[in-house]
Amino acid sequence: MRPTPRKAIAASALAVTALAALSLPGTPAVAAPPAAPVAADCTPTQVVANGGFENGTSPWSQSSTRLITNRAGQTAHSGTSFAWLGGVGSTHTDTLSQSVTVPSGCSSATLTFWLHIDTAETTSSIAYDKLTAKIGSTTLATYSNLDRNTGYAQKSFDVSAFAGQTVTLVFTGTEDSSLQSSFVVDDVALDTSGGTTPPADSTRTPAAPSYTVSLSSDTSGTVWSGHESATFTNASSTPLSEVYLRLWDNYHGTCSAMPIKVSNVTGATMGALSVGCTALEMDLPAPLAQGQSATIGFDLGITVPSGADRFGHDGAFSFIGNALPVLAVKDGAGWHLDPYTNNGESFYSLAADFKVTLDHPSTLLVPATGTSVDTPGSSGRTVTTATASKVRDFAWAAGPFSKISGTSTAGTRVNVYSVSAISSTDAQSMLTTAKSAVDAHASRFGAYPYGELDAVIDNNYWFGGMEYPGFVLDLVSTTALTHEIGHQWWYGIVGDDEYTSPWLDEAFTDYATDLALNKTGTNCWNSVSWASSTEKITNSMAYWDAHSSRYSTVVYGYGKCALHDLRRLIGDTAMTKLLKDYATAHWYGVSTTAEFKAAAQAAAGTDLTSFWSTHRIDG
Repeated sequence: MRPTPRKAIAASALAVTALAALSLPGTPAVAAPPAAPVAADCTPTQVVANGGFENGTSPWSQSSTRLITNRAGQTAHSGTSFAWLGGVGSTHTDTLSQSVTVPSGCSSATLTFWLHIDTAETTSSIAYDKLTAKIGSTTLATYSNLDRNTGYAQKSFDVSAFAGQTVTLVFTGTEDSSLQSSFVVDDVALDTSGGTTPPADSTRTPAAPSYTVSLSSDTSGTVWSGHESATFTNASSTPLSEVYLRLWDNYHGTCSAMPIKVSNVTGATMGALSVGCTALEMDLPAPLAQGQSATIGFDLGITVPSGADRFGHDGAFSFIGNALPVLAVKDGAGWHLDPYTNNGESFYSLAADFKVTLDHPSTLLVPATGTSVDTPGSSGRTVTTATASKVRDFAWAAGPFSKISGTSTAGTRVNVYSVSAISSTDAQSMLTTAKSAVDAHASRFGAYPYGELDAVIDNNYWFGGMEYPGFVLDLVSTTALTHEIGHQWWYGIVGDDEYTSPWLDEAFTDYATDLALNKTGTNCWNSVSWASSTEKITNSMAYWDAHSSRYSTVVYGYGKCALHDLRRLIGDTAMTKLLKDYATAHWYGVSTTAEFKAAAQAAAGTDLTSFWSTHRIDG
């Protein structure tokens, strides 16, 4: 795990040491100057040539004439030809590359390709053979013999950060001294699109998910088993033949010893596991037309590993985040099956309803997302039923916590659950902080909609803090807890694709935290120093996983500084209205960088093109 916290503590310690913490100005907003012309929309285009390898080898450069082929042993995703890297079974390197120019002026640039991996390797834990995908100097992803799959899986990456640049797209396959691994690539595309209007939320599918879960724990609360069902609707005009479940916490184990196990599927046929066993394909019995609904069900087993993690147990206290399988999102770019990141979040999901029944020993308290009701179970056991509406995921904890409760001035019920090492004084301080924070954020962005709010406090969390709807994990820290509660709005209510656009929740939440704590970050942009020409506030987690030491500095620190600068540019009143209106317009929806830029442009009354360029906010 990373040696530095990745949430609010990280932002404070790593990103903003040079920021001034001044009280927000009380002077009236400065009137904005007359509007200037806005940059023209881009012309959508696809910039990879011969991405299906059907027209010979040009303009691809290949290390061997055997790479682009239609020879027997592998099959194409479409057409007859494909690129076959590896498959030799001895120490070997293959490279396939093409120079591409990513046009400027578009709201998005997305690289996609289809990948099939088969291997003679028998290990389930060692990556002997690898395929790396890079654009320019940035490594987008690395796959190995551990990612073997049947058929092809589409991979998708946000490469908007390279707009206006000519860069080289490179696939590199390496094998060790024995046992072949074949990495078969087909239908490579780099699509640019959009001026200021991205796809509407209705194009994201499967929509309106509803999850019903019933689980029972062992005596310690570290092993849970039971059943889950998911009902959903196809919102797309394209028939839906399959869905994917994200089994995120399999990152914390291995494919041969998965912490999250699905079995006895109904309503679908269980397909292949992929993306390090964190994505599970579910093939529907018949294509689901637009507007039609379906339900899949399955038995579920959860084993919580040791460690004070967002999925782990610290002695007798278990923290169970991202353990329930949730539906992946499909949109115009295809299925979003991004890898788990321990540096930040990959958790992109649509607002859903949950009813979760947790049967556990009465000696354990079980805080959870949503509103909980406890009823007696069998001898010595309690049944906690948690109900949550319009939330993006669900988390809970289990242990002999100490609990204190209170109600904020605006009427939100707040519960603080502490592990045994937390003093009563610190617990009371965190309750005071939580009540103040939830009201401060609600006053700026809209009323808190999730009933009660649970904060689980443990100073052993290596990551600082972690947010879930109505449920946060945190250290004893006023700044960190105010930040995690801010996430109830920025990611929770106003959702985003956390892997593709992490700034939309982290920068916005750190900005909200400053406002709640009466800080303004005056002159903070004076401390900005970019590490490279490709470093942008709006880069994806694929970039930040390759440049992890810069993640907190840029996404949290520079991101919130940019929002402070935007406030100073358009005025306090206009910025306050912009964020309140933007949250209202995206309530339970999904935010994109292009949508926020369009909303800011409309609120500014002056051309913001140079502002976005100076602050490296692309999209």
